[in-house]
Amino acid sequence: MNQPSNYIPPKVWAWNKENGGRFARTNRPVSGATHEQALPVGRHPLQLYSQGTPNGVKVTVMLEELLALGREGAQYDAWLIRIGEGDQFGSGFVGINPNSKIPALLDRSAAAPIRVFESGAILLYLAEKFGAFLPTAAAARAECLSWLFWQMGSAPFVGGGFGHFYAYAPEKIEYAIDRYAMETKRLLDVLDKRLAQSEYVAGPDYTIADMACWPWYGGLVKFDQYSAAEFLAVHEYKNVRRWADQIDERPAARRGRMVNRTSGDLASQLHERHDAADFENRTQDKLAQQK
Repeated sequence: MNQPSNYIPPKVWAWNKENGGRFARTNRPVSGATHEQALPVGRHPLQLYSQGTPNGVKVTVMLEELLALGREGAQYDAWLIRIGEGDQFGSGFVGINPNSKIPALLDRSAAAPIRVFESGAILLYLAEKFGAFLPTAAAARAECLSWLFWQMGSAPFVGGGFGHFYAYAPEKIEYAIDRYAMETKRLLDVLDKRLAQSEYVAGPDYTIADMACWPWYGGLVKFDQYSAAEFLAVHEYKNVRRWADQIDERPAARRGRMVNRTSGDLASQLHERHDAADFENRTQDKLAQQK
């Protein structure tokens, strides 16, 4: 066991900017813009401002899947918001998402632009706008939305809890890591048992529930998110692994995972996306670099 901490919480909490954490430079206890920064606008109806974190990947997978279905109205420009550099606190981004979190979407297809923020809200908005990946029958729709919001509720435990204390905190705190590792494994077990009964999360069909869950739980079992696969013994969750592999075989999911990505192999990164040809051009650029 770790030695007991000598920390005693004060009567009133005060912000310590020099807390040493990985996100100390950008995290703060107040909202709003820190600087003036207009957002770029491309030529497509949908303007996405994001980064290729699990929450950002949800939306780019959805958009690529819509385009794979032939929904040309889903053409989009994806602009990189570098959250480690504080781009999310620019005035233009805050105007779309007052909570300063990626992803944020601006739909310019109507007379007046429509803003949508929160990844689950964006998935639901796009599903309803294009009539895809969301069942219409009452029971099936309810099941899909239940799993969508299950993921939205679980993400803080996986990312903000386990991921933060295991991978990003300035010191390893046994209690915090144990607490969130236990909850992350419980959530993996919930999903594993569900996928033992069903091919996809919400039933027999691929839906926005899968798109919400895959970047997070697929990230843990297939892509070694937080370098924690061994620590969490993810090999135990055979049904989650089967499902994660199945979605990874979808070309649209693979493309979506590349968009706005800034980590990993350069061949897996497409910082901005403005046209389908950008994926091919990115591959050619990588091959040129290797010569």
